Amino acid sequence: MTTEFTWAIAQLERETSDGYVFTAHYTVNAKDDIYSAGAYGSLGFERPEGELIPFADLTEGEVVQWVLDALGEEKVTSIYEALQGQLDEQRNPSKAAGVPWGAAA
Repeated sequence: MTTEFTWAIAQLERETSDGYVFTAHYTVNAKDDIYSAGAYGSLGFERPEGELIPFADLTEGEVVQWVLDALGEEKVTSIYEALQGQLDEQRNPSKAAGVPWGAAA
């Protein structure tokens, strides 16, 4: 079974004077053939050198790449591993609740 990870930008915070995006709120969703899991995070950005991309011209793909670059490969891998762990737990639960009496056989 293959797990698919999907990144999205839920919200951006920006300076209204020049469109500088200083925070991105992102989601990461993991899905396999049956189960799904998700994570949410926020990441602040330093003001870049040079000219800014006009806010209206930003694409979700560009901002997702900013988030991935800022998080770095190690943190992204950690997020993927945590989400995969949630999928694995759904598939093969390690804990359960209930009582052994009174249940219909």
